[in-house]
Amino acid sequence: MHSKIMDVLADRVLELGPSNTKSAEQGAYKHFRLTRDADGIAWLLFDRAGASANTLSADVLEEFDAVLAALEVHRPAGLVIRSAKPSGFIAGADVNEFRGATDARLVETGIGRAHAVIDRLETLKIPTVAVIHGFCLGGGLEVALACQSRIAIEDARFGFPEVMLGLHPGLGGTARFTSLVNPMQAMTLMLTGKTIDARKAKSLGLVDAVTQERHVRNAVKDAVFGRLRRARPGLLHALLNFSPVRGILASRMIAEAGKAAPREHYPAPYALIALWERHGGNRAAMLRAEQASFADLMVTPTAQNLIRVFFLREQMKKLAGAGHTIEHVHVIGAGAMGGDIAAWCANQGLRVTLADMKPQPIAGAVQRAADLFGKIMRKRTDQRDALDRLIPDMDGEGVRSADLIIEAVSENLDLKQKVFAAIEPRMKPSAILATNTSSIPLEDMRSSLANPARLLGLHFFNPVSRLQLVEVVSHDRVDAGLLKQAMAFVGAIDRLPLPVKSSPGFLVNRALTPYMLEAMVMLDEKIDKTTIDAAAEQFGMPMGPIELADQVGLDICLAVGDMLRSKFGDLLPPTPAWLREKVSRGELGRKTGQGFYTWKDGRADKTSGAVVTTKPTQEMIDRLMLPMSNVCVACLREGTVDNADMVDGAMIFGTGYAPFRGGPMNYARNRGAENIVATLRTLAVKHGDRFAPDEGWENFK
Repeated sequence: MHSKIMDVLADRVLELGPSNTKSAEQGAYKHFRLTRDADGIAWLLFDRAGASANTLSADVLEEFDAVLAALEVHRPAGLVIRSAKPSGFIAGADVNEFRGATDARLVETGIGRAHAVIDRLETLKIPTVAVIHGFCLGGGLEVALACQSRIAIEDARFGFPEVMLGLHPGLGGTARFTSLVNPMQAMTLMLTGKTIDARKAKSLGLVDAVTQERHVRNAVKDAVFGRLRRARPGLLHALLNFSPVRGILASRMIAEAGKAAPREHYPAPYALIALWERHGGNRAAMLRAEQASFADLMVTPTAQNLIRVFFLREQMKKLAGAGHTIEHVHVIGAGAMGGDIAAWCANQGLRVTLADMKPQPIAGAVQRAADLFGKIMRKRTDQRDALDRLIPDMDGEGVRSADLIIEAVSENLDLKQKVFAAIEPRMKPSAILATNTSSIPLEDMRSSLANPARLLGLHFFNPVSRLQLVEVVSHDRVDAGLLKQAMAFVGAIDRLPLPVKSSPGFLVNRALTPYMLEAMVMLDEKIDKTTIDAAAEQFGMPMGPIELADQVGLDICLAVGDMLRSKFGDLLPPTPAWLREKVSRGELGRKTGQGFYTWKDGRADKTSGAVVTTKPTQEMIDRLMLPMSNVCVACLREGTVDNADMVDGAMIFGTGYAPFRGGPMNYARNRGAENIVATLRTLAVKHGDRFAPDEGWENFK
């Protein structure tokens, strides 16, 4: 959706006030342009120098302060604040300035200076209006909240994503938002980091009017000259901000937050709730307390690691590069993965043909696509258009015209080679042939191809719509130009590419397999499945390895485990015989409703069974988590991946690896390589050579 909004905005002509004025003030600033129109209204255009989006850095805020000082002296009839960037209003603070912060009091001093600028805007003795298009996030929304009126263009999006960085709003947003908007709804938005559209913002009272670009001038005049009815907080707001009520509501919020984010791993939601509970009725006190709270969060390992993850995502986006030329994708295999890849590509504006041997899987895939589009698109017309782009193709005719063919049949080398033999003669000479294999080396696959240079791997992760990673797999005979096109394609469909060299399991599955197989060995030792899952969740994984195995499918886990054991032998935990029996009985996990857990409505039922009192131990956590770091070090040593940061990004965006730890390599660095090697050696003595530390640790930095 991100890229779609950007496309819509790309050619928009913004109403930016008087364009023909040769105002003396116009060239006085680096990041702002200031002009006055015939009505005496000042238009302040924010246009951060050398950047495609507006963000708030220390030097931008300093200049903003100088602009406000000038406006206090030469008072216009009103002030309009508007972005000159097509992409949106203000995307938030400049996150670069948050990196590496270690002294909370130093951070607090900087935040205090920024607060003074926003306070100055709020106390201007003239009508102030924010005109908002595109993205208005974090610090950008806090600037808008300090204006007296807010006018949104229809496509505007509002949100406070700070919680994703381990923080809460820090430029007065906690106080201004909860006093303007129903505090229950305001707190929910700040606690989840979700964005809302202009209509929703209007219904909450966050904006006073929603208009179209061509009506901006009239809307501004109405706002400045008192003709616009401003949203006003009602009696309910006052009641909800009343002290005893805040206490009751805060305890409910803490219980909700606990379900999603444990306090010891993610302190920000709890700090935000405490801030509102203590000071929600007193704006001045809340503004003061917010600064100290924000500064304390900034220096936590959680915030610093999540800020690191933010930059890992940016780095991986850049890897995609330019040169996206693919318009038609043909997907072979309409199962869980193939169908979802096809749906995602159609959602991203591509024409997709979806082929399968039988009509039932295609029908199922189209139904799942319709459900997905219903969730992520608001307009019925957009949902219909996306479904129109997803074309069922029983005869596989799409092969002839596709720019990219993605093979997503089951993990069986013979079957994949048969598919390749059937389609290669019918492909366009320029087309890319990609396999979504999760583990089979490309060298094993290419032998059936007349032109192996066009084969590469595009390994998506399940669920495709949520996990952002795609492993782009190369081999020594691949065409470099096609590989570059494939990387650009991944970026164009709003996914993050990881270049990997072909080897068994590539990076992510090779690192996940010992995690899941070790859990099976622990089950064999009669440790309860809920205790094993709790050990991983205590470390910070989104779900434990037993539940994950059920999610992935026990048949797939078994096939990948067997394939990797055939290559790596005793470096991997043994596969228990009872797992094979379970698979042969058809107990495959979520997709059959029964695996290790019973599954109802897509969720594992953890309530049935005996009550387990065994608590996870540190040894259990180490047995599950340290082999992941060990395999990642081996992949770096072997050159499967050539960048430790990208390994961390891949594990976070492909598996949900505890983001607040910054990835398995970052975790190893923070815990200390010596400690990890020593712990692995101890585990090897007690449990076997599969825990032997990889020799790559010797050069690990």
